[in-house]
Amino acid sequence: MDFKKELINWYSIHKRELPWRATQNPYYIWLSEIILQQTQVKQGLPYYNAFVKQYPSVFDLANASEESVLKLWQGLGYYSRARNLHTTAKHIANELNGQFPNTYKDLIKLKGVGDYTASAIASISFNEVTAVVDGNVYRVLSRYFGIATPINSTVGIKEFKALASSLIDTQQPATYNQAIMEFGAKQCKPKNPDCNVCPIKDGCVALQKNLVKTLPVKLKKTKVSTKYFNFLVCIDNHKNILFEKREHKGIWQNLYQFPLVESKKSLNADEFSLLNLENTALNSADFDYALYNEIDKVHKLSHQHLYTKFWVIEVDQLPKIAIPIKELKKYPAPVLISSFIDEFGF
Repeated sequence: MDFKKELINWYSIHKRELPWRATQNPYYIWLSEIILQQTQVKQGLPYYNAFVKQYPSVFDLANASEESVLKLWQGLGYYSRARNLHTTAKHIANELNGQFPNTYKDLIKLKGVGDYTASAIASISFNEVTAVVDGNVYRVLSRYFGIATPINSTVGIKEFKALASSLIDTQQPATYNQAIMEFGAKQCKPKNPDCNVCPIKDGCVALQKNLVKTLPVKLKKTKVSTKYFNFLVCIDNHKNILFEKREHKGIWQNLYQFPLVESKKSLNADEFSLLNLENTALNSADFDYALYNEIDKVHKLSHQHLYTKFWVIEVDQLPKIAIPIKELKKYPAPVLISSFIDEFGF
């Protein structure tokens, strides 16, 4: 069986019509690949379209404020991608005269661009023979060749990259790379793939040995921690509200949130009254408070679960750092915060 030929033939029939497949422009390819990191196409497509509309060139993206980029990214998660996107756009616009590097070796030097993204851009935009290996490719190769090496181990990463490189179609690397990724996304799905209609089923080791459900193998994730957040929704009589920028490093860096107090457990109203609010703008103010949600809102991140309560604080007057409530939605915020804002009806 000709593995390459079968995948390319399948792709010619079953590929989805997506806007970044209608171009070789490296700016659009790069933009789509960054957005689709750890994101499904159906979720990422509206963001891609929004970015292309608002920032049609790398110069437009470079000239934007980080705050506006983060606002457009809001809800997509993994915000370091957006910060790296903006940093790299400024580098390409200002240091490279708007010209993207045209080789894998130079592309991988860009901030936020790893092996997979560099390979995708190099092959699709510049026809370089360099194999992509993403989650979909890992799955296809692991099942077809019956490889049980953990895909997130150092040995596994090298093994699968070498295998992918040996299989790539040197005459049409862009088409082959997109074909194997699309095949993993649509045909060789993580759960319950329809192996009966698979064009490469006759050569699939996982199907022959009943290993489809167990391959690929992945090492267990690091332990997930639990945190308890209390957000202070502080409103004064002049319809102002406190909304703070997170300056310290972390997944929500440079996004906005209500003043935050962490606790060791989920608090009730009596326990909240005992909190130390010295480091908040409410330190010396008299205020009334009410718990908005009796049941914690649970926000699950890859490395931690946040059990969150929102406390609505009413005070006569807030400090000058407060903003008008009507401007609240202008600021980029984590989805946990923006969802509350919508739900509360500001």
